[in-house]
Amino acid sequence: MPHDPYRALYLHLPFCVRRCGYCDFATSAVPGDAPEIDAYVEDLCLQLRRKAKEGELGALETVYVGGGTPSHIGLARLSMLLYTLSLSMHLTPEVECTMEANPESLTERMVRDVWALGVNRLSIGVQSFDDEVLAVLGRAHSADDARRAIDAAHTRFENVSVDLMCGIPGQSAGSFEASVHEAAALGAAHVSVYPLTIEAHTPFDAAVLAGELEEPDDDVEAARMEIAARVLAEAGYERYEVASYARPGFACRHNIAYWTGAPYLGLGRSAATMTQNAERRMRVQDGQVTDDLDARGMAAEDLMLGMRMTCGVSDEQVEAAAVLLPGAPAALAELEGEGLVEHAGGRWRPTDRGWLCGNELYGRLFDLA
Repeated sequence: MPHDPYRALYLHLPFCVRRCGYCDFATSAVPGDAPEIDAYVEDLCLQLRRKAKEGELGALETVYVGGGTPSHIGLARLSMLLYTLSLSMHLTPEVECTMEANPESLTERMVRDVWALGVNRLSIGVQSFDDEVLAVLGRAHSADDARRAIDAAHTRFENVSVDLMCGIPGQSAGSFEASVHEAAALGAAHVSVYPLTIEAHTPFDAAVLAGELEEPDDDVEAARMEIAARVLAEAGYERYEVASYARPGFACRHNIAYWTGAPYLGLGRSAATMTQNAERRMRVQDGQVTDDLDARGMAAEDLMLGMRMTCGVSDEQVEAAAVLLPGAPAALAELEGEGLVEHAGGRWRPTDRGWLCGNELYGRLFDLA
């Protein structure tokens, strides 16, 4: 269909040194010298060149190289991919270009080379600075490896993000709080905090079913998310999205593109693409349509996605949505009465309770369609 230009690009590298027990992403544990990685990266480069020829990469504002573990595939392959990327689009400093890395495979040399090739943001999968907690998760790195990786990242990058996880079996409130403090003390510009979820058909799922692992407790996870909010606010970070905090000027523009209905292109195994025009929004993954929304569905989804962000949605956006969804203003007023959203300064915003009861808040808005 004729569609609005893609504004964000996601490149998926589905390889890791080992699979974590909680992971259900499309990724496989393969040695760093496996020939299948070469074949995959070559194919990804061909796809990039093809999309460039089709004129699909001309309006990109953000690029995200995710996984898996992009740093696991090694410098030669990353250089080939990033060089192809720079030939295929305007990879100027104004384009936010993020690469994910894990501590065990991020070296100072890799930091220097990917920076020189146009990456300007590194996202490091730390999860915890507590070795016992890392062992429960089955991570391939130690807390010291994580500290070294962040130091290495800072030799070139100002924009370094750290991922942390809460609600892990055996992780005390004190252990989690210490990890949040440490991420801030190590100078991360951005911190994402995710509660552990047990996904079907993972080793963690099997362990919970067998009674070998405690199921994460929603109340404990909510309390941990509140610890993160307090510690990071005190350290000068601003919460801009349900799970993400940034120092001023370092909010992730790629994340924001997803929550503000910007069209995005995904290349690589299991990467999702969102294509839209004024009448229709479609998401496609591995050749299968996963979402097909009409204008009403788009308006409802945009309200719902807006509630993942601190800034929420504007009165103007609600008025525009109400043309297609007459029940929108009343639904927001009801949600305000229940303490899930608040209205101030011409915007509807989620409350902390709205975020903690996110499924209820998002479901009510999406049901408007």
